[in-house]
Amino acid sequence: MKKPVLVIMAAGMGSRYGGLKQIDPVDEQGHIIMDFSIYDAHRAGFEEVVFIIKRENEQLFRDAIGDRVSRVMKVHYVFQDVENLPEGFRVPEGREKPWGTGHAVLCASSVADGPFVVINADDYYGAEAFSLIYSYLTSSGQAPGKVAGRDAECEEYGMVGYLLKNTLSGNGSVARGVCTTSEDGYLRTIVERTKIIRDRDGAAYSEDGGKTWIPVCPNSVVSMNMWGFPASFMEELKARFPKFLQENLDENPLKCEYFLPFVVNDLMAEGKARVKVLTTQDVWHGVTYAEDKQEVVEALQELKDEGLYPESF
Repeated sequence: MKKPVLVIMAAGMGSRYGGLKQIDPVDEQGHIIMDFSIYDAHRAGFEEVVFIIKRENEQLFRDAIGDRVSRVMKVHYVFQDVENLPEGFRVPEGREKPWGTGHAVLCASSVADGPFVVINADDYYGAEAFSLIYSYLTSSGQAPGKVAGRDAECEEYGMVGYLLKNTLSGNGSVARGVCTTSEDGYLRTIVERTKIIRDRDGAAYSEDGGKTWIPVCPNSVVSMNMWGFPASFMEELKARFPKFLQENLDENPLKCEYFLPFVVNDLMAEGKARVKVLTTQDVWHGVTYAEDKQEVVEALQELKDEGLYPESF
């Protein structure tokens, strides 16, 4: 079996943050958050990385990280282009927004032709997360298995789950996929909560723009878009994209998005896939808002001081 490849989604511009946050340095040595992810991935066993970027940002990424990473890992660049659509479809007039995370990963199908792990470029996941997902992919073999109560064979995927309390920002609301799991650690549902805050009781979410708040357990498991897939998942993404476009283009031509978790949810509902949740105690760090950056800088320096990362790498 091929070794898993790391696929990094880096085509989005941070609208709330106000710029290309993926290449904003977070320490005095000029490292960016991706440096820490790739460092953790490499020591977990990954030897190949795919950057999904906008074509116009290629040189920026090469200069910021790609050329440096290429000394220790094989590097690929693929482009998430809004024009990259199935035959028979065209970009709606005025559409500039990318087609979402499912489309981003699909753009990497030409180079990610074996098992792969997907992460966001601007999230710090922690060393344990990469070790968990790499060990899972390389030990399970990603062989189809039977789901209890179903007749058809299904694929098994992996997802690293975080405790909600370890993923919140002190500077505003965040969007998180709140998960429920079975007793044996398999994903049952992901419910997208688009507005979650930290409060005095732990955490709460709103469905009406902040008028009312509903408590949510701070120890709830959430998805931070760290997934492990076999190569066959690319075929599912490709096969389901035209149907998504047919159902959504007329209703929301400028903003509809083909989200990765929605595809996984559909496959689970159809009995074609199950997802093993690999829960980590690591604390997520990320820059959702500009005010988050200093907290990230301080947190990563603390990890260096504890010896988890060298000052320069």
